Amino acid sequence: MMPFSFPAFKRKMLLGTIAAAALTAPLATSVQAADFKFAGPLDAYTLDPHAVSNTLIFAVLANVYEPLVRRNAEQKIEPALATEWKQTDDTTWEFTLRQGVKFSNGNPFTADDVVFSLTRGQAGGIKANLNSIASIEKVDDYKIRIRTRAVNPILPNQITNWYIMDKEWAEANGAVQPGAANNATETFANRNAMGTGPYVIKERDPGVKTVFATNSGWWDKKAGNIDNATFFVIPNPSTRVSALISGEVDLIDGVPPQDAERIDKADGLHVKAGPDLRTIYVQPDVARDSLIFGSEKAKNPFKELKVRQAMELAIDTGAIQKRIMRNYSVPVGLPIGKEINGFDPELGAPVKPDVDKAKELMKEAGYENGFSVTLDCTNDRFMNDEATCLAVAASLARINIKVEPRAQATSRWATQVNPPEYNTSLAMLGYSPATYDAHIFLTSIAATRDPKSGLGAFNIGGYSNPEVDKLIAAIGKETDQEKRTDLIQQAFKLIKADVGFIPLHQLNILWGVKDNVTVVQPADLAYPLRYFTVK
Repeated sequence: MMPFSFPAFKRKMLLGTIAAAALTAPLATSVQAADFKFAGPLDAYTLDPHAVSNTLIFAVLANVYEPLVRRNAEQKIEPALATEWKQTDDTTWEFTLRQGVKFSNGNPFTADDVVFSLTRGQAGGIKANLNSIASIEKVDDYKIRIRTRAVNPILPNQITNWYIMDKEWAEANGAVQPGAANNATETFANRNAMGTGPYVIKERDPGVKTVFATNSGWWDKKAGNIDNATFFVIPNPSTRVSALISGEVDLIDGVPPQDAERIDKADGLHVKAGPDLRTIYVQPDVARDSLIFGSEKAKNPFKELKVRQAMELAIDTGAIQKRIMRNYSVPVGLPIGKEINGFDPELGAPVKPDVDKAKELMKEAGYENGFSVTLDCTNDRFMNDEATCLAVAASLARINIKVEPRAQATSRWATQVNPPEYNTSLAMLGYSPATYDAHIFLTSIAATRDPKSGLGAFNIGGYSNPEVDKLIAAIGKETDQEKRTDLIQQAFKLIKADVGFIPLHQLNILWGVKDNVTVVQPADLAYPLRYFTVK
């Protein structure tokens, strides 16, 4: 295999979105500061922290921006820009802000920045994450009061990816309004960042590389020793593996399952594998009256429950696990993984394929001869996504659903499929609940779409069940954890019966790492450089 060359590879780069990650503990270190090079299959397609609720964007920006409350190496909640918080009544939370913090341009961090960041965030693509917040009040420069729309016992968990921007910087650079979720509109914040975090972005070549440098004025101390880090975007899996083996990079994300053994056997390298919060599922468009990308123009077959049931029975997730994923995935029966609070093992058991039963259901629904439809997938977003897309198409062909896979780079896919367009008839999607709680999936993806509140913002197929919506509202304000879990499971029981989502599998995270590098690999897919060490 030809050695990896950055100049040659740079000309081939494409824009992208989502990455991968799992959990290990950091090692305290006193070794000298080090440079670090790592690579992944795609880029964060914006640096705007409020434009879109996107896993890779959060993974990159977590090194530059900070929330009020963050997760540590063990993924436990801990103070960040807020030093303490308390719930003063059923719908009021009071946060004491950290004093002496400065943005990397020297501007002081105050309550004004928090108030500004909430207003901006609720106007952007992360508003579903902030939906429970009714208002924010500045008490003084270092204290804010947040009022929720109803009782919300898990507010701190919900704001770990709500990053605080410098109000003065945003105003000075025409970035008061957030960019669009589909990346169709751009502001200064799309290509520039100004945070309080451990690193600053020193250089940015979208779709090619991002260079991080230590923020010398950071209020906290790093557990690792990375002084400068460069993230390279290498879409081609073979080129990415070659870059690791040749020593050009210290770590790669998105190791192809078929190359894991090869990396493990190479001198000085190993594979780090762990559970990924992200679950992959297929979602049909059940909102439109016809297929915008398919043969049925007079009606929409996906509105028929029996058709959706047939599809679920026709897709062999076990075969995908073994043949496509090389056992680096786990078939599931729910669109959330087992690490997520609210997961029900009984409901979450994978559906056993039954092609004969599926054919009967298609006949009963009036589609014995099937129909054709386009399946929108990515080819650079998560592990073996295009190959999985092709396998789904082959499975559905067994019940006469003629699927045309349309695999695209995530940058193009997102422009088409993301809100406000939702231009798809059938899509293969992935979601990672960063709160480790099922409520964020329910509010962002399973709730009936409501542009005003942000509920259902990423409900690509337009699924809607009023009973599920009622349960989502009840879950949001239930303080009794046992009752709350029961409500979550009731909601997923209805969702599963509706087959509005067809779960495929929960992924593993695969990183190829040099033996002299110690990393933390969170299940929420982040790259927490402050914990990384090169010996």
